[in-house]
Amino acid sequence: MEYEIIKEGKFEYLELGEGEPLLLLHGLFGALSNFSDLIEKFRQTHKVVVPLLPLFDLDILHTSVTGLAKFVTEFIEYKKFDQVHLLGNSLGGHVGLVYVLKHPEKVKSLILTGSSGLFENAMGDTYPKRGDYEYIKNKTAQTFYDPAMATPALVDEVFEITRNRIKVIKIIALAKSAIRNNLGEELNQIKVPTLLIWGKNDIVTPPFVAEEFKKLIPQSELHFIDKCGHAPMMEVPHEFNSILFNFLMTLPK
Repeated sequence: MEYEIIKEGKFEYLELGEGEPLLLLHGLFGALSNFSDLIEKFRQTHKVVVPLLPLFDLDILHTSVTGLAKFVTEFIEYKKFDQVHLLGNSLGGHVGLVYVLKHPEKVKSLILTGSSGLFENAMGDTYPKRGDYEYIKNKTAQTFYDPAMATPALVDEVFEITRNRIKVIKIIALAKSAIRNNLGEELNQIKVPTLLIWGKNDIVTPPFVAEEFKKLIPQSELHFIDKCGHAPMMEVPHEFNSILFNFLMTLPK
């Protein structure tokens, strides 16, 4: 699915549909394609907005979870959004957590899927190796329960990013920032209704991470999806969308 990207000042984003804003935050190797099924379903009921996070455009000092959260703050202010449904996958979930802790009055609900913020194993004990296609192919496949989800197009997309030395440095900076920025002691401050959708076979942020989020965030509910890895909205879009739809429909208008 090809989408038209809106460019306004320093912001690039997708916006489709009408209604309450549903803001989607992608992960470290995320792209609009990660959310295509979700976008198509929820543009019928919500204003679906996907800002392209400046993963590689911030100066190295601000290439961090908090730097990205600041960018999201500026974007939401620019769009004059209020009462946002904030959905984040992986690093995007972590950015969403930092945002809601600072601006709870702006968020109507929080949806996390494979989020970092407590524990993540994205790199294991290694970091992206430039020019090593097989390494990138294997790492991309580990994102999913079904390795076939790591299509050649997806692997090529990730490989292109890792061929750039500056981008690799920034990926490492963001990954290290996510590990350092542990929110365990702050999560009990989150009072908005929170939905956790997790793959039972996620090896990047394993199921125990989801259970810990559930324990620490007061108004949270957790749904596991079997035979599913780190990106449920891509791997099992029908189940993911069904859980999300039911959650959103239970919230007060």
